[in-house]
Amino acid sequence: MEANRTALPTAQHVDLDALRNSFSGRLITDPADLEAFTTDWRRRYVGRALGVAQPDSVEGVAAVVRWCAQNAIAVVPQGGNTGLSGGATPDASGRSIVLSLAKLGKVRAVDTINNSITVEAGCTLAQVHDAAREAGRLFPLSLPSEGTCTIGGNLATNAGGAAVLRYGNSRELCLGVEVVTAEGRIWNGLRGLRKDNTGYDLRDLFIGSEGTLGVITAATMKLYPLPAAQITAMAAVQDPHAALRLLELAQSMLGSTLTAFELISNLCIDLVLQHFPDHRRPFAEASPYYVLLETSDSESEAHANAQFEALMERALESEIVLDAVIATSGAQSRALWELRELISEAQALAGKNVKHDVSVPISSIGTFVEQTNEAMQRAFPGIRMVVFGHLGDGNLHYNVSPPVDRSGREHEDEFLALQPAMNRLVHDAVVAFHGSISAEHGLGQLRRDESARYKSDVEMALMRQVKQALDPLGIMNPGKVLPPQ
Repeated sequence: MEANRTALPTAQHVDLDALRNSFSGRLITDPADLEAFTTDWRRRYVGRALGVAQPDSVEGVAAVVRWCAQNAIAVVPQGGNTGLSGGATPDASGRSIVLSLAKLGKVRAVDTINNSITVEAGCTLAQVHDAAREAGRLFPLSLPSEGTCTIGGNLATNAGGAAVLRYGNSRELCLGVEVVTAEGRIWNGLRGLRKDNTGYDLRDLFIGSEGTLGVITAATMKLYPLPAAQITAMAAVQDPHAALRLLELAQSMLGSTLTAFELISNLCIDLVLQHFPDHRRPFAEASPYYVLLETSDSESEAHANAQFEALMERALESEIVLDAVIATSGAQSRALWELRELISEAQALAGKNVKHDVSVPISSIGTFVEQTNEAMQRAFPGIRMVVFGHLGDGNLHYNVSPPVDRSGREHEDEFLALQPAMNRLVHDAVVAFHGSISAEHGLGQLRRDESARYKSDVEMALMRQVKQALDPLGIMNPGKVLPPQ
């Protein structure tokens, strides 16, 4: 909370009974039950809260926010609590209310002519997938946490995922939002329009704001026709430069049917196979890097297969790829995708690591990885670079694991002490390549101060002015996105 804002009261001065009586839903105050809401998914941040409010309607959300505004209590909006930057975790002061959207889980409307679906913020991504599929439509946002992450959280962080190459981030998939403002008023912006030039785009202010400006309670999202076929393939390549050549070729031959294009280093595959031994490497010999591709075809499975086979044949003839395999069944496709989706879990099982969620212009990725890997090895000899991500849209998860001989628990503190220096080196390199230090995970509290270091004074001033205008009391998710002034 900034110094010139209203001081928050201490816990003993707060009348929680008044809050409990102000809305329909659940108020959790038992310390044993609070822990799940005050600890982030990575267990990196642990905060304290007066309680967790779970309203069952948008009117209830508005009532909670109004009560918090009247009592100068901080509001920490929370969806599925699957974020990776601590954006949904309260601070340690114990002077906040976690506002859980878990009970706002209705699908309000599906419009197959408008190709849109209106859902409440507490709907999980999997629920939206299912509702769209039942209507004969596709909702393309794809994340490994789809069973627990929620649409409200997806929009609050502008989540990306594997299909951004074709369909865009959450922002591009959203037509309208319903928001409870920091005053506790309800703005219904669920218009479902693809064209609306009637002033400032308020929708885009709240998407990606991580709950610091208001609370997204519902959204109207785009739907697409179900593809006739989805085909998955994996190619072995020598380096990211070759992967970029394959991307260029794939885009020229497959066009808009190319849905996903993921880069995976060999160390990623090694980690998955080590910790999930039921999985198998798709190729007889290891390769320095791999590319996972998916195409969504509107004609037929035969047409999609023929296109993929032609692509891989051309790529092999041009010596762009070393080897390739095309999935011939849903099970094989799932196995290939699991090699990608299990990387983060495998790295976590291997011990402590340092994560970076960065983006650079797609054409620069090969040089960025090459130069930054070399710089990291010079600065921190023996470290292992766990490099993977959405090459098709320029987003890399550029992670660092300790040297093999120093990965034991007794060395974790020593390794993590290097994290600030590692972050500085990687993020300086990202900015030098005109990139971003947070591509899809948001700033939260993890990258808040680092982001401020790289933004211009003008940019920071504009962001603060927006915050002051929409949240003059500073109660909305304080300590996230913007550092205290």
